[in-house]
Amino acid sequence: MKKIYFICTGNSCRSQMAEGFGKKYLTDFEVRSAGVETHGLNPKAVKVMAEKGIDISDNTSDLIDIDYFNSCDLVVTLCGDARDRCPVIPKNVKHLHWGLMDPAKAEGSEDEILDVFRKVRDEIEIKVKELA
Repeated sequence: MKKIYFICTGNSCRSQMAEGFGKKYLTDFEVRSAGVETHGLNPKAVKVMAEKGIDISDNTSDLIDIDYFNSCDLVVTLCGDARDRCPVIPKNVKHLHWGLMDPAKAEGSEDEILDVFRKVRDEIEIKVKELA
């Protein structure tokens, strides 16, 4: 089975959402996510994914597993920080970079912040579907 790794800074929002969509749409892949740091699972990411019928509430915020990383077929970085701080990607591993805004940095009312989470979620879903 092919392996894909979604990586962002803290493995709290973007990569978690990508993992959720990956498990739904990328049935030929083992799908995981990680961060160059761990920030804990963001409850707003859980909430907006539940709106799409995807439960990520049991996910954990994990650091990059170098053995899995090195054995991947595809590594997707979801922000510039992850791209810049990621371990060196082996030559035999395909790398894609999706420069997505960090919804955790959104400001405003609760509804405005959730709208940012939904916008990023929807961008991720489109990109994951394109991989399928």
